[in-house]
Amino acid sequence: MSPPPLKARARRRRCCAGGGGCGLGRARAAGCGRRRRLLRMRAAVALLTVLASLLLCLYLLWLTADGPLSSRDWRGEARKAVNFTPGVPRKLGFPLEPAALATNSSTNLGIKKPLHLPPECKSLQDTLLSSFMKKKRYSEDYYLEIITNVQNCRWQRQPEEYKKFRSKLVSCCDATHNLVISQNNTPLGSNISYEAERASFPIEKGIFRMLPVSQPFVGRPFNQCAVVGNGGILRDSICGAEIDKSDFVFRCNLPPITGNISRDVGNKTNLVTVNPSIIGRKYGELNGNKSAFVNSIATYGEAFLILPAFSFRRNTDISLDVYHTLHGFKAKQKAIFFHPKYLKSLAQFWRTKGVHAFRLSSGLMITSAAIELCENVKLYGFWPFSKTTNDTPINHHYYDNELPKPGFHAMPIEYREILQLHGKGVLKLQFSKCEAA
Repeated sequence: MSPPPLKARARRRRCCAGGGGCGLGRARAAGCGRRRRLLRMRAAVALLTVLASLLLCLYLLWLTADGPLSSRDWRGEARKAVNFTPGVPRKLGFPLEPAALATNSSTNLGIKKPLHLPPECKSLQDTLLSSFMKKKRYSEDYYLEIITNVQNCRWQRQPEEYKKFRSKLVSCCDATHNLVISQNNTPLGSNISYEAERASFPIEKGIFRMLPVSQPFVGRPFNQCAVVGNGGILRDSICGAEIDKSDFVFRCNLPPITGNISRDVGNKTNLVTVNPSIIGRKYGELNGNKSAFVNSIATYGEAFLILPAFSFRRNTDISLDVYHTLHGFKAKQKAIFFHPKYLKSLAQFWRTKGVHAFRLSSGLMITSAAIELCENVKLYGFWPFSKTTNDTPINHHYYDNELPKPGFHAMPIEYREILQLHGKGVLKLQFSKCEAA
């Protein structure tokens, strides 16, 4: 039987394609429509099947490589690093090598040639830099196990990692020009917006005269800086002499530094943060005996006292009173004020890295500034845990055991970020005792 003429076949194709003028009945047209729908459904099902298969393959590959610790034996991973079980080398540039070559007590932060890492430190690097990104919360014991492992590998500064991280901070915050409110970044007659409130404060002549003409730290990159936290880990650390050798020393919230404790924490101070709540609690908001306040801060020498005067409206009057008190008593110390724009930008920067809290801690604020202002940064007394790696209980601070308000700071998350910066060679954390002078 001969095939239908070409014209007839063309008419049928036009009919099933929806074209008019086919001369067929409604039943034939309905049949063509059902056929088209069926073909579309089959194509869609086939496409979904392919996509589902692809996603399943990707998930299985991820799970077998660096899946979340919840789907693997994270304790086994940590023990692997403790026992130095060789693993597959990974190129993440972790600046650690076995502690047999040097201990954590070393103060040498000089630039050296890149290390060829043994497998054990690369395995630890993978745990530190990769697994922390999979999960937001870890137990205290998990952190302590990781820190134990970190101490078994020597730290080395990585200039490229430092420059990369510093450039990010400069782009977002620029501590060199914006850390402090000054006459060159806050014009007379302008209004300064509060960091955490929808309000502003007018910069009139009286306030303008209180501001430094320019930034106190412009053109002064410091070589060796110490950022001294107040963690209980500092007790019996014998770190005082090492801290005092630094070119610039940052401290937090007017801590005690005289007497026997100076052996552990030093007494050199170039900049110390002042939480206005401390002025209210310890010195009655300076409404009474101002000399007690002036005498107590005399131990800080010619340090800058930096206050968040324009974070909240309640901070402003107390902060200005601190300035007037120092000026009136002709104290050696100078009161300066955080620029609220800097603090707001800094909080946003750390939020992008997962640090979500009502307020950044003073320690993270000045650590961030130190990375911009210093070539080498070493942190002491940063320890948000209730015990040491040897399970010895310690106080929250080296001078008391007062805990921060729940939910006010994100201490474990902040420490995770600082620990990663240590791992990348951007800064160095002091975990244990320092070498005796």
